[in-house]
Amino acid sequence: MARGDSYQLQGQQGGIVLKDADSATGRFRWIQAIEDSVLLTDTGETAGNLTDIINLDGKTLPAGVGIGGEFSKVQISSGLVIAYYA
Repeated sequence: MARGDSYQLQGQQGGIVLKDADSATGRFRWIQAIEDSVLLTDTGETAGNLTDIINLDGKTLPAGVGIGGEFSKVQISSGLVIAYYA
């Protein structure tokens, strides 16, 4: 049962750790970079509700930085992130 945005943004739904060329599918609310990480978005590797998400393809998400949205797939080519479930 969903408990609301505040609960979900705190990571209470859990998450998955992605390293190097890992990917995951599911419903994700937040992607948090633990190490500098490169996102893949050009052919749907990272998909979600962000307009023009393709513009993030190949960009480095610095360690300590996160992005929010509703993601159905997350893939990185390098680094270490935690993708938190929605």
